[in-house]
Amino acid sequence: LSPCHGQGHPRQPQTGRNLRAVLCQRCGSRVLLPGALLLPAMRKKAAAAAAGGGGDVLREHWLVRDMFSFENVGFTRDVGNVKFLVCADCEAGPIGWHCLDDKDSFYVALERVAHE
Repeated sequence: LSPCHGQGHPRQPQTGRNLRAVLCQRCGSRVLLPGALLLPAMRKKAAAAAAGGGGDVLREHWLVRDMFSFENVGFTRDVGNVKFLVCADCEAGPIGWHCLDDKDSFYVALERVAHE
């Protein structure tokens, strides 16, 4: 991932954490507070790459390590071993995902949210 220095989703250079609150693009509801997220380097697993399939390719995600950090997010029913994250107010989404194999990792796609 390249560093995010644009106006849309700036992060603190030293910590990689978000400087602005994360909002629902549709209704403006606050999803996460500033400083709650980390932007990790993502790697695509070989199995996922081979599977292909439709959908959007999302390359940058905020990483949330504690589900209680969220201000306002809902979870879908399980789809395989994944739950998708949606805005709890307007149910827009998915704005991110959570793999049930890793209980402490919740990913919010930068392209699916706004920043205050």
